[in-house]
Amino acid sequence: MHLSNFFRRAVSSGVFIFFLAILVFFVASCGSSGGAASGNRRGGGGQGGNANIPPLVDAGPVVNITVAQAVGREVPAFVQSTGSLVADEASNVAPKIAGKIVNVSVNVGQFVGQGAVLAKIDDRDALLRLAEARAGVTQATAAVRQAEARLGLSPNGTFNASTIPEVQAANANYQQALAELRQAEANERRYRDLVETGDVSMQNYENYRTIRDTARARVNAAKEQLEAAANAARQNNQAIRAAQAGVEAARAQVGTAEQAVADTIIRAPFSGFISDRPTAPGEYVTSASVIATLLRTNPIKLQMQVAEADVPSVTIGKGVSLEVEAYKDRKFAGTVTAVNPAVDPNSRAATVEASIENGDNALRPGMFAVARIAKSAGGTGIFVPRSAVVNDQATQSYRVFVIQDNVAKLRVVQLGTEEGEQVQILDGVAADETVAVSNLEQLYEGARVAF
Repeated sequence: MHLSNFFRRAVSSGVFIFFLAILVFFVASCGSSGGAASGNRRGGGGQGGNANIPPLVDAGPVVNITVAQAVGREVPAFVQSTGSLVADEASNVAPKIAGKIVNVSVNVGQFVGQGAVLAKIDDRDALLRLAEARAGVTQATAAVRQAEARLGLSPNGTFNASTIPEVQAANANYQQALAELRQAEANERRYRDLVETGDVSMQNYENYRTIRDTARARVNAAKEQLEAAANAARQNNQAIRAAQAGVEAARAQVGTAEQAVADTIIRAPFSGFISDRPTAPGEYVTSASVIATLLRTNPIKLQMQVAEADVPSVTIGKGVSLEVEAYKDRKFAGTVTAVNPAVDPNSRAATVEASIENGDNALRPGMFAVARIAKSAGGTGIFVPRSAVVNDQATQSYRVFVIQDNVAKLRVVQLGTEEGEQVQILDGVAADETVAVSNLEQLYEGARVAF
């Protein structure tokens, strides 16, 4: 009996285990089939399922935005460089003469016009020398008048030897001697004829011949006297010229003395700002002393370094656009005035100078500047609204959301120049692509949008 009970318990246990195994297999099979069916329903959009059901990655909310088109247009090409502003002219103003400073009329930072008085040197010695020179002119002029009076000339009269009284008297004596000679020669000829006819004795003829010879001697003597008087007059006229030369020399001394007086006033050689004033009243200065340093800042000069590859694009007369940190909202214009023909072997760059208009003196020497020089040939630039650009502080990059099939695509971009409300995109966006310009803080890669 005990053995039969044992067999009944064993059979019952085997049946239970068998049915338990069948139940586990059935449950496993049903779970596998349900998962496959669920997978088929979710992926049925491409196989005849509900195509309006989006993928699981796009299951987020739809963001309402406004959009704009990226525009491509021709833009000029630039050579960009940095440099420093320097004064167009800088002058250490020094006096022409030595002396003691009695007054300084300017201070550092003051703007002065060309010819403005900067300082004054004691002029008492210069004024004394000027008075002495003027007295010398008066004395020399008196010597001229005295020489003219000796010749009987009026002041500043024209010299003519025949009008001089001594020459006129000598000429009258000469003319009288000539008349007497002509009379004696006529008598001599007549009595010579009478001697030949026997009407007059030889002794009588010889008397008239002697008178003729005497008259000839008197004419020669009178002629010599006339020439001597004329020579004396000419010598006196040379004395007048010498006296007149003395007047001119004295006047030159006056001019030198007047210049010495003028040199005691130190003036600005050009309009500009006073950047230094190292002297003070009471100091003794020489021609090597600096009274003040003057800077001309309009126009102002920009000195910059241009890379070797860009040097051929930079020529004299090219336009230059300039920006400085002190005036971020302003642009200054100028032209290239000089290009160094040599390239620095260390930096592989050439020095370029540009003249910048600075009528309001806003630009100051020493300022750091960023300059652009337009190239002859430009290219195509892509522009989008500034509102389309996100400045990601975490990555220090600029981003734009491009919209494709109502889905936002994140692009990292490089920015170029700004033109009003538009900004140039150097890389990351193509022309005619659609970009989001609002609700950018709600967008992310793959976000669904509506506009």
